Amino acid sequence: MLRETWIVAKLRAEATTLPQAAIAPRRNNESTQKMTASPSFLGLPDRLADGRTPRAVIFGAGHGTTYPGQDSGGHALAASVIRAASQDDTPLMEHWDFDLGGSLFDGGPACCVDAGDVSTTMHDNAGNRARIEARTREVLSLPAVPILLGGDDSVVIPFLAGFAGHGPIWILQIDAHIDWRDEVHGERYGYSSPMRRASEMAHVAGMVQVGLRSVGSARVGEIEAARRYGSRFVTAREIHAHGVEAALQHIPERARVVVTLDCDSLDPSIMPGVAARTPGGLTYTQVIDLIAGLGKRAKIAGFDLVELYSPADIDGLSAILASRLLVNAIGAIIRQTG
Repeated sequence: MLRETWIVAKLRAEATTLPQAAIAPRRNNESTQKMTASPSFLGLPDRLADGRTPRAVIFGAGHGTTYPGQDSGGHALAASVIRAASQDDTPLMEHWDFDLGGSLFDGGPACCVDAGDVSTTMHDNAGNRARIEARTREVLSLPAVPILLGGDDSVVIPFLAGFAGHGPIWILQIDAHIDWRDEVHGERYGYSSPMRRASEMAHVAGMVQVGLRSVGSARVGEIEAARRYGSRFVTAREIHAHGVEAALQHIPERARVVVTLDCDSLDPSIMPGVAARTPGGLTYTQVIDLIAGLGKRAKIAGFDLVELYSPADIDGLSAILASRLLVNAIGAIIRQTG
């Protein structure tokens, strides 16, 4: 069997080199994920039948690093509800998509797979990080573009860590908050710290943080630390006033870029299913224009979508929107050259 085919198959099998099964079948996420079948995103297979290497591999991770005394179970449901929301579009993948200017796979055969979920357990913080990072490395070794469905923002840290050896990378963070806390309650790897931890990774060359607004965990010290590092801040107000080029201009042309998309970057009128609703957010069109523009200017090397909190969703609106964002990310990746 070809090495690429073997690795994709391995994404669905038990890994013996990790503390727990790092690669596991699709499942609904609870405090410990249980073995119950759920549909794949858009009905995509877990491997390509003809042995081709996929262009992109989707996987979920329900839990990352949960803060002491907190419960990450609501965020852990996200991958399952996004997959479920995508099912109405499954028979339409070859139809014209006006957001993409063509069909999802641009007239070619399907070249993206859904490899299911990493096995994670609430409060098994170090173990969860190890398994998410390992899965990311395995996808990159194909080579393919990893697409992670969180989970809260803490899953971003091991996802980005998995790119060590595949850099340099830039980060395009689309988020209402800068996520730059060094620690919260003594924990340095929680959802308030992913960009701070990313700034310490040798393979991260720079970052652009887009959609910022209102107030969050960042204090004056965190803002100053991010600016000293060289992070480029682009507020939601700037995007509303000047368009997505206000952010894209800071990304070096042809750079390899990992996109981390927090659902709270979008306005809660269209994305109510988040833990901290904040008015003044980005529109759907602005976010998909950011993704498409990035795919033309640079190279999307990875993509994650996090912080969908389905208990706060209204009539499944957020899950549908998240599904469409993922479709646009896949479409942009498929249309990249080089």
